Amino acid sequence: MAKKSLYNPEYYYNRELSWLKFDERVLLEAWDRNTLLFEKLKFLSITASNLDEFFMIRVASLKDMVNAGYRKTDIAGMTPKEQLEKIDKATHKLVDKQYETYSTLWSELKDKGIEIIGKDRKLTKKQEKYIENYFMTNIYPVLTPMAVDSSRPFPLIRNKTLNIGAIVHKKNDPSKEIEFATVQVPSVLSRIVEIPQDAGGTRLFMLLEDIIERYISKLFLNYEIVSTCQFRIMRNADLTIDEDEAADLLKEIEKQIKKRQWGEVIRLEISDYSDGQLVAILKNELFIREEDTYYINGPLDLTFLMKIYGLEGYEDMKLSEHVPSPVKEMRDKASIFDAIKEKDILVHHPYQSFEPVVDFIKEASRDPNVLAIKQTLYRVSGNSPIIAALESAADNGKQVTVLVELKARFDEENNIVWARQLEHAGCHVIYGLVGLKTHSKITLVVRKEEDGIRRYVHLGTGNYNDATAKLYTDIGLFTSKESYGEDATAVFNMLSGYSEPEAWNKLSLAPLWLKDRFLQLIDREKKIAKTGAEAHIIAKVNSLCDADIIEALYEAGMAGVKIDLIIRGICCIKVGIPGISDNISVRSIVGNFLEHSRIFYFHNNGSPEIFCGSADWMPRNLERRVEILFPIEQEDLKKKICHILDVEMKDNVKAHILMPDGTYVKEEVKKEDRINSQMIFVKEQRKKAE
Repeated sequence: MAKKSLYNPEYYYNRELSWLKFDERVLLEAWDRNTLLFEKLKFLSITASNLDEFFMIRVASLKDMVNAGYRKTDIAGMTPKEQLEKIDKATHKLVDKQYETYSTLWSELKDKGIEIIGKDRKLTKKQEKYIENYFMTNIYPVLTPMAVDSSRPFPLIRNKTLNIGAIVHKKNDPSKEIEFATVQVPSVLSRIVEIPQDAGGTRLFMLLEDIIERYISKLFLNYEIVSTCQFRIMRNADLTIDEDEAADLLKEIEKQIKKRQWGEVIRLEISDYSDGQLVAILKNELFIREEDTYYINGPLDLTFLMKIYGLEGYEDMKLSEHVPSPVKEMRDKASIFDAIKEKDILVHHPYQSFEPVVDFIKEASRDPNVLAIKQTLYRVSGNSPIIAALESAADNGKQVTVLVELKARFDEENNIVWARQLEHAGCHVIYGLVGLKTHSKITLVVRKEEDGIRRYVHLGTGNYNDATAKLYTDIGLFTSKESYGEDATAVFNMLSGYSEPEAWNKLSLAPLWLKDRFLQLIDREKKIAKTGAEAHIIAKVNSLCDADIIEALYEAGMAGVKIDLIIRGICCIKVGIPGISDNISVRSIVGNFLEHSRIFYFHNNGSPEIFCGSADWMPRNLERRVEILFPIEQEDLKKKICHILDVEMKDNVKAHILMPDGTYVKEEVKKEDRINSQMIFVKEQRKKAE
């Protein structure tokens, strides 16, 4: 019997359409009757933010391909043009669902005594006086109306800004010749404005753009307003950097960032009440097609809902703020180095505190026995204590080497600031390898001790960002084992120079041989299954779209390997294909925390091997980034990881199960049988920390 081709496009989902299904899953949380009202607002806001980035990067990239005449098909057999056609239908449908959701939540808010009112709302005299005074005092001085005529060209509309467009004509002009004008809604002002309550005690809020549109005539005193609209655009924000030709990478990226505001317009959002003339003017001036125009029945840019979420006094309508538990293994030790020297320590964020990671750098910066600190930084917080600790370490005479990844998307500007700040403090700052992003998360501390030099290492699945560490689920490992220390030194020597060791002890690196390592581990399970023994793979990643990995999983499943995948976002593998993926299951957990950790379990004929790392199963991670996979070897830590996977595989509250038809469904379970993995981990860590 001839072997079926596992590269048949019918066996794979398109990456972009799969991502849109992920945003749909996030949106479904806003429809779940068990989700608290303000949490629903948060989920809806997240879908809006996600969709913005999807357009600026993924849709923009496909449009570039079409413009360049690129016709090569993707993993699912579609050309860029065909992908855009399907994306167009899917995104319009998703946006319609977003605003259906908004309408439902608006009604629920009103029932709770909160109302977001529109620009045409009839107000009491007191309210009208208040809002008009607010406009003249706080808003009017900041606004800059821009007219368009023969001497004033169409202005630059900045990416993602809210704008009010207007058609006007001069008063007392018998020809009534129309002109176009626009005004940008200032982002420096609060977007939600509370106005005096009505008689029923309902709290009333009006959006900044609605206030401006309500009083826009005050900006054009010698004109009559024919019609107005609100609009917003997305521009191509995908940076193109020729690193080989860039004499100074930092300056080249700074230059490219500025070009984002001039990128091709790829999406126009406009109020659905806009008249045809306004729509035509905007589409013509912005070179936008009808299929890229979204007529919005509601407020543009739903991310403002996070401002509503932040209102005080509604704690019963949102989850209580999570306070990460302290790490017991470190709490009772005089020195963090003593704790790590005693045994490896595994930390599970955000259930356990990120403070030990910060303290690791802080203590190293002060410790007179520490000789050197080396660290990779991909995304850090706005007021990062880690940056401050690294600066302090350099000031204290330590040798500090920091790889700052300048190409971290949408964090380029922040990282340029950090890079310069660290250099000014005396740190040795490097920008990684040409053509590759450094996405690995590793810190090395070199310390002089009584018995010689000892190296302390932290490896993680998440960024060194104290802010996101409270929201993202990640795994961190502290170790002082020499084998890990040797590999960590080799990593930094490779990043800072051209040195690569002939052999590695524990770590697997992309793009060197990490992909081959994964394929070898999957193949080993396949061979074990063929002997009739139990074979099992559990992999938890953010995304799976690498064709070679998927083919290997299909082959392993066909051989009898049980394969359980926990994939939050993009998933190009199909389940339930007869004879091919019968043994494969996929679940996506969408909860209060963003699932971010990458964990890999291989049963290995009863001697399980477990790994964590920074890489997803995507071509970019395995072939175009510096990534690290590290083994979890200490038996008690392996049990912790197995427990995490076991609980997540049993989740029937926040888990969405992939069906053979490509849909994701939630299990229907009785209240007493509900298992919410994230809440279980919260309770467990609180109990352990007591």
